[in-house]
Amino acid sequence: MTKPTDYSFTRYLAAKKSVDDRALNRHVGESLRQALRPTTMETPLQVLEIGAGIGTMIERTLDWNLLIHATYTAIDAESDNIAEARRRLPDWGNKEGFAVTDDEQRIRLQREGQEVTVILEAIDLFDFMTRERGQRTWDLLIAHAFVDLVDVPATLPRLLFLLRPGGLLYFTIVFDGVTILQPDINPAFDAHIERLYHQTMDERLVNGRPSGDSQSGRHLFQHLQAAGVKLLDAGSSDWVVFPGPQGYPADEAYFLHFIIHTMHTALTGYPDLDEDRFNHWIARRHAQIEQGSLVFIVHQLDFLGRKPPPGNRGSR
Repeated sequence: MTKPTDYSFTRYLAAKKSVDDRALNRHVGESLRQALRPTTMETPLQVLEIGAGIGTMIERTLDWNLLIHATYTAIDAESDNIAEARRRLPDWGNKEGFAVTDDEQRIRLQREGQEVTVILEAIDLFDFMTRERGQRTWDLLIAHAFVDLVDVPATLPRLLFLLRPGGLLYFTIVFDGVTILQPDINPAFDAHIERLYHQTMDERLVNGRPSGDSQSGRHLFQHLQAAGVKLLDAGSSDWVVFPGPQGYPADEAYFLHFIIHTMHTALTGYPDLDEDRFNHWIARRHAQIEQGSLVFIVHQLDFLGRKPPPGNRGSR
């Protein structure tokens, strides 16, 4: 695939679905399955996903048969993402054998023994938390490839107000400070770019708030404990993207081009980085993708936790 002339975030989210599918820790996923309460049509599981993107985790939980009877509320700050989720979910459901009912408020997917109602909303997470605190609670909170984009110590306690006592949280693809691009161009300069790229995550502000941590994965163990969450399971969920005999699978070449473009955007004009040398480095990485030689590895973690009942802060 040649280097794109423009970039679409919704296409990137679609392209990384196959990458995430390989990466997600199946042991943690199975632990989630075992921890979910029994459900019926009269007592569906109440699921909330924050930072839901274009709805790939909705598709995944249905595909894995994690959700049998559920009401799934999915929010994202970007209206384009929610619009794409609303467009693609009915098509995906029809292809997977669901009877799909779609109106302006919700999408219902039904097949033998399974019924899930999806409610999609474009709204900022902090506005949502303010609106819903004390109004509703959910059985399961999902954050997929999202936790490393917020200030966890400040945000996690507010998120827990949205969970019922004993409710579960499932945090997946949490970045943990390792980005590997192979083959090397110049090992010392490669490492310098990696360090500066991670530094942009640590310095990121959104609406004036700290918004990110390049070592979110390892730090999340302590943050969960401090919030009183009982950790049920955790495991690695590394991205590993490489060319096979037929090149990169699915749309993963686009995924890689988007990652390199993101690094370029984040570091253009950054102090302590020679601009001409950096631009040449970026061009080399795009060329490696076009040639089918770039290998991309990122270290990440998945977590499953349970909110304690009232009066129980868990083990310290």
